[in-house]
Amino acid sequence: MEHNEPGATGGPPGQAYLLDNAGREASARFSALAAMLDPGTIRHLEERGVSSGWHCLEVGGGGGSVATWLAARVGPAGHVLVTDIDPRFLESLQALNLEVRRHDIATDPLPEAAFDLVHSRLVLLHLPEREKALARMVAALKPGGWLVDEEFDSSIDLVSSAYPEEVYSKTYVAMARTMDSRGVDRRFGRRLFGRLRAHGLVDVNAEGRTFMWHSGSSGVSLLRSNYEQLRSTMIDAGYITEADFNQDLAGLDDPGFMMPSPILWTAWGRRP
Repeated sequence: MEHNEPGATGGPPGQAYLLDNAGREASARFSALAAMLDPGTIRHLEERGVSSGWHCLEVGGGGGSVATWLAARVGPAGHVLVTDIDPRFLESLQALNLEVRRHDIATDPLPEAAFDLVHSRLVLLHLPEREKALARMVAALKPGGWLVDEEFDSSIDLVSSAYPEEVYSKTYVAMARTMDSRGVDRRFGRRLFGRLRAHGLVDVNAEGRTFMWHSGSSGVSLLRSNYEQLRSTMIDAGYITEADFNQDLAGLDDPGFMMPSPILWTAWGRRP
């Protein structure tokens, strides 16, 4: 594995992210995301034809599970560049055809027309300069190359529950308010289809997936890690009291707990 760390990225690693990789909860979050989302991600990548010899870019590699799969899929004849503003969880990846790079997709350049595939998951919705980042990702594609991006739409999930057992807790609402206050576009997943078309891609399509999160599931593990990482931020902002937070955190262990997840939109398109 090659490590390539260019110069400054415009600030300390993770400063632009509400749920940055420096938090002690990050490892649990990445494990939960991989367990819940990797099967669907891999299906989409397989359907785009990823195979031996491809050159792939993974933007915001996080815990590295998708980059590891890509490296195995493209084989010795292929190459995977995996980037992150804070690549601490990528440093241990072991593959000769995999390169880790500290990189801020919002500000740092990428090689142009270099990749058969560019993939990202749950990155752009956090970025104030998401359109510039998306333009960089499109420009990095070879002619005929595929862009696959996956983002949550959590803007419509605070509706009335269908069953009494479904819970949208005070802490979940506080987390949504915190994200809104920090410039997260919680509707960006739904916008993906239109944004890929607007950037000139062809054969654009999209699929939405949702999950029922319940006690013991990877979705609840994700909620727990996010709640714990944002605890002080939410309480200090006055969005939730400490007593309500503690009650909601304990409620995740209730065998009867359930709530629908946000919609995960996967959109894909090909550079002409």
